[in-house]
Amino acid sequence: HGRPLGTRISDRTLIAVAVVGLAGAVALGIDGMIEVSPWIGVFIVVGAFLVLAYNLELFEGALHSDLWFALAWGAFPVLTAFFAQTTELGVAAIVAATACATLSAAQRTLSTPARALRRRVATVRGEIVDESGRRQPIDADTLRAAPEAALRLLSIAVPLLAAALLVTQTR
Repeated sequence: HGRPLGTRISDRTLIAVAVVGLAGAVALGIDGMIEVSPWIGVFIVVGAFLVLAYNLELFEGALHSDLWFALAWGAFPVLTAFFAQTTELGVAAIVAATACATLSAAQRTLSTPARALRRRVATVRGEIVDESGRRQPIDADTLRAAPEAALRLLSIAVPLLAAALLVTQTR
């Protein structure tokens, strides 16, 4: 639906990058089917479907929601990676997928209003008056500061968590 990010990248370039990226992911998946398990084919099909349905807003955008973002970009990659490493999906995989879906939901909850303030809000006026009567002006920067700081911290915390899990597994 248009250019929500306001990019000037041509449609041809966007399509080429998307096709190459998706083809690369499918190729890696096919290699996984050969090296690990033919069941990875299920993940390939589901993953390609989720990428296309979410990004192209298929089915009138039914899968382009906060819930589907959390499931497709949080839970699904964890389930795929877990299966690729263990060839099974047990309680640990479900717990990890749920944690990542929750992290993705938190990211989306923080980023949606911050993005709206950054892109669509022309003016914010107001003030905060505390119980002592002290006044603090409110502007768009004030409203964006906390969610953007939380997003920056999440962008550090999640890779550190992944690194900790990786180090734990390599012992």
